[in-house]
Amino acid sequence: MNESEIVCSVVIRCCNEEQHIGRLLSGILEQTLQKVEILVVDSGSADATLAIASRFPVKIVSIRPEEFSFGRSLNIGCREAQGEFLVFASAHVYPLYRDWLERLVAPFKDPDVALVYGKQRGVENTKYSEHQVFARWFPEQSNPSQDNPFCNNANAAIRRRLWQQVPYDEMLTGLEDIDWAKRIMALGRKIAYEADATIIHVHNETARQVFNRYRREAIALKQICPEEHFNLWDFLRLYPSNVFSDGYHAARDGQLARNLVGIPLFRLMQYWGAYRGFRQHGPLKSKLKQRFYYPKGLTRAAPMKETPNSERKIRYSRQPKEKTVGDDH
Repeated sequence: MNESEIVCSVVIRCCNEEQHIGRLLSGILEQTLQKVEILVVDSGSADATLAIASRFPVKIVSIRPEEFSFGRSLNIGCREAQGEFLVFASAHVYPLYRDWLERLVAPFKDPDVALVYGKQRGVENTKYSEHQVFARWFPEQSNPSQDNPFCNNANAAIRRRLWQQVPYDEMLTGLEDIDWAKRIMALGRKIAYEADATIIHVHNETARQVFNRYRREAIALKQICPEEHFNLWDFLRLYPSNVFSDGYHAARDGQLARNLVGIPLFRLMQYWGAYRGFRQHGPLKSKLKQRFYYPKGLTRAAPMKETPNSERKIRYSRQPKEKTVGDDH
């Protein structure tokens, strides 16, 4: 495929993702948008990840584990890319519909849009509280022009020419996507959320891994937004309010009994990790912080409706099955 023919380049960061990367690559090949190149940036996989990836028409770029940072691996993949749009996908996600890429890049019709990110949902064994996180962070309604830089590079796209002007920060411990969005918004560009560009995000984290994830993201958020703080009072009020909110929704869903331990444990690791990452005192005010840490509330989200066109949905019949919640996200 000639460079001029490539519409978008899908950049996948991975390390030891043998359980998931085959499903993602299969889903990309099912897309209605055909002029696509796939780049896999691997940071030292010791399992069968690279063997699986090599069965697909992908370009593999390897970096040493000690060279890894979230921003550096993205910059390396972006430098190898040729498409007009750079699409980022976590190695443990997979698209639900054949028009995922088509819908993800559609908002770029507005020349002021610099970044688009799409909806994420979990699988049947996703922790209940993380389902609530997904529902809050990725609502059912699209937003063509956000007033804050929230986004997520597990399912996002940017313009390559803007990345060439503003590369990712390679020193951050996480949230390099939000940092980029904040800097690009300062240049007068827009961030769009596309609810119809849906992926399934598989997180099988231990409690310690949840703690570490939120801790490093809080460290990064403190660097990106030095005016932000998360103190012990924030922990003491947000932890129980989120547990209560999750418990309310779990009870309405008939899942409270099976999540009596999981809900408070996940929220404890989330907020204690955030507190340990910030270790500062001060008020919690911004919309960005609200998006990260505030509870979903008691309003029930409307379930996603199954598309009337069954051909839109990808059938992963030859891949290991991971049942999605409601099988309709």
